[in-house]
Amino acid sequence: MIQAKGHAGDDTAPDGAAPSRRRVMTGLTAAGLAAALPAIARPAASEPLPFEPAVVERWAQALAAQPFDDTVPPLPPALAGLDYDGWRDIRFRPDRMLLGEAGGPFRLQLFHRGFLYPRPVAVNLVRDGVSTPVKYDPALFDFGRTRVDGPLPEDLGFAGIRIHAPLNRPDRLDELIVFVGASYFRFLGKDQLYGLSARGLAIGTEAEREEFPLFRAFFIEVPGPGATSLTIHALLDGPSTTGAYRFVVEPGAQTAVRVSATLYPRRPLASVGIAPLTSMFFISETDRGHSDDYRPELHDSDGLQLATGAGEWLWRPLDNPRHRRVSTFLDRTPKGFGLMQRDRDFASYQDLEAGYERRPGYFVEPEGDWGEGSVFLVELPTDNETADNVVAFWRPKTPYPPGEPVRLAYRLRALAGEALHPNGKVVNTFVAEPAASGAARRTPDGTALLARRFLIDFGGGELGSLLADPMPPDVVASASVGRITATSIVPNPHVGGFRVAIDVRLDAPGATELRAYLRRQDRAGERALTETWSYPWSVA
Repeated sequence: MIQAKGHAGDDTAPDGAAPSRRRVMTGLTAAGLAAALPAIARPAASEPLPFEPAVVERWAQALAAQPFDDTVPPLPPALAGLDYDGWRDIRFRPDRMLLGEAGGPFRLQLFHRGFLYPRPVAVNLVRDGVSTPVKYDPALFDFGRTRVDGPLPEDLGFAGIRIHAPLNRPDRLDELIVFVGASYFRFLGKDQLYGLSARGLAIGTEAEREEFPLFRAFFIEVPGPGATSLTIHALLDGPSTTGAYRFVVEPGAQTAVRVSATLYPRRPLASVGIAPLTSMFFISETDRGHSDDYRPELHDSDGLQLATGAGEWLWRPLDNPRHRRVSTFLDRTPKGFGLMQRDRDFASYQDLEAGYERRPGYFVEPEGDWGEGSVFLVELPTDNETADNVVAFWRPKTPYPPGEPVRLAYRLRALAGEALHPNGKVVNTFVAEPAASGAARRTPDGTALLARRFLIDFGGGELGSLLADPMPPDVVASASVGRITATSIVPNPHVGGFRVAIDVRLDAPGATELRAYLRRQDRAGERALTETWSYPWSVA
């Protein structure tokens, strides 16, 4: 895992002054595109190229007409055999950081190839309409204890990029956003630590074999003095599609990344995942049966937050299932979805090093009409906290056909527990036997396993003002299969709201989807006081 670090230092621009746009602007004809494509995809590219935002789309479209090339240039043996510690010991020299030549607040560092990142990525800086490649030079890196005998190839290239900015303090550069590995990227808001990741695109995530499209090249606009955002263009490539991406990174308490993409499918994208998020969930208060670790909870995210096109807010607590689980949430024109780290209390984690309470949640806010489709949630079983076993993404109802460009835009925000809606929210979820507290535990038999009690703490919104009301809110609960046999509600001042208990019974082994929220009847009519709690329960 990449640790957030702050470095200050003078920046060194690539050798040689950038030529003028007039000198290199020759027009992007079909022949010019064919000639330019190999150059932009090669880290050894040495010639400046004319650049404007639309040119990445034209490159992606031309690339889609060619077969996907999965060739990975071989690494020297000393680099090919690196383990994680050896690769991590190769660090970019802080005094060689790029992007500072125009006086802007952002700085660029590069990742070395090796370990899990053998594929080269071309990195280019854009000034005055001209894209100039950053050439590989081993002097850019401090190899630490990693020893490499002999000279390294001039066309070795880089594995990825990371951007630093004065995120937490004006006098210190902090890690802001990282792109490394396939189309993965992660970013931070103020006082946050890395946890979950975002991706440019996911394909076949819920299938047995997943496809990982990759970013072949980055084009980073050199920011000027006083810049409050940084623009990064990227060329995506994969067996099923190519794409032109534009990321506008806006650092702050809730760092935002505005993403616009144009996809050029090579074949029908029936299993595409738009705006995918990847996270880790191991144990929580809901289920600790996976571990006897002293730490109460271990997760980068604890729930899926949905804002539907109809205006409903929904919360699905995450799980470490015993078998792979795929959940779908049908929607039209969604307003948002995200994997969130809602629990911000250190006492819930007791981990002095990992800082799980400081991990951000990422919330996706679509721009424009995304039409009909579903938010997918994929949860995989894991026996440790190092595996990313949770993925969420949007999938359109109608597959994108080949030969037709697909244009999408959305905003990603890095949140630290901020409220996304004014109503009450789910604070805790507990699962227990449907018996009185303190009663002797029964030995579970087939009949007992078909009944469970789900306890949900709702807090926030206007719930706190209703704690002393003799008439508590109404509990609205349902089960897609089985029966709700009892419900109860009691005040819970510790969360500024109420604790709801729902007893559920299945008539036979199977699966059900549970839902619950709190409602109030007043002069204005019935209205929801909370988001909707959604939970899957199954008995084998």
